[in-house]
Amino acid sequence: MEAPVRPDEIDLGRVSTPGRAAALLHPLRLRLLAMAREPSSASEMARRLGLPRQRVNYHVRALERAGFLKAAGRQRKRNMIEQRYVASAHAFVLSPRILGPVGPDWRAIADTASADYLQALAEQVRDDLERASDEAAAQGKKISTLSIKSQFRFDGPDQRTRFAEALREAIVAVIARHTSPNLRESGRPGRGQAFRLVLACYPAPPAEGAGTAEEGGR
Repeated sequence: MEAPVRPDEIDLGRVSTPGRAAALLHPLRLRLLAMAREPSSASEMARRLGLPRQRVNYHVRALERAGFLKAAGRQRKRNMIEQRYVASAHAFVLSPRILGPVGPDWRAIADTASADYLQALAEQVRDDLERASDEAAAQGKKISTLSIKSQFRFDGPDQRTRFAEALREAIVAVIARHTSPNLRESGRPGRGQAFRLVLACYPAPPAEGAGTAEEGGR
C-alpha cells in the first residue's frame, strides 16, 4: 500500500466558474467531498454510504475532473488495486462572480440599515478578497488582512445607539490619525496601497439546534 497523501494546506478552495459550481452542487457529490477530507477510495465511500460502487465512482470521477478531488495513493484490496482520493481543499466557497450581472450591488440598495444592504456589501467584500488574492498569487505573494470578531449583547435601543455613536467616532479618529488620504485634492489616488474597512454589526442568530431559553428550561 502506498503512503496516503494528505490534503493540501489550503483552507478554502474558491469555485469561480458556473461549470465548476455545477460539478460541485449535487447532494451526493457534496457528501463524497466531505468524506474525502481523509483519503478514501470510491469503494470505501460506497460501502459507507450503502450505495453501488459504480454510482459512487461516476461522481468521484466527475469531482476529480473538476479539480475537487486529487489522487492520494493506491491500496491493494484482495487481488485489486484501488485508487484513493482526497479533497483538494479543506472547504470550498462559491465566488460572487458566478452570478455575473444578477449578483448583488450594495450601491443599488437605498436602505443602508437593512439586512439586504449588509448582505450585498458582504458579497462585495468577498469579491474584493478573491480578486486581490488572485492578483497576489500571480505574483507569488499573499495579501495581508485584519479581522476582528466579537459577540456581545445590548440591553435595549438606547444602549445600541450610544454604542454606534461611540464606535463611529472612535473609528473616524483612528483612520484620521493612522492612515493617509485615499484621494489627493486633484482626485488622483493617494500614496501607498489602498485598503477598505467594512464594519458590520447584526443580530446573531440562535446556534443551530439550540432552542429558546424557555425551551431549554423545560
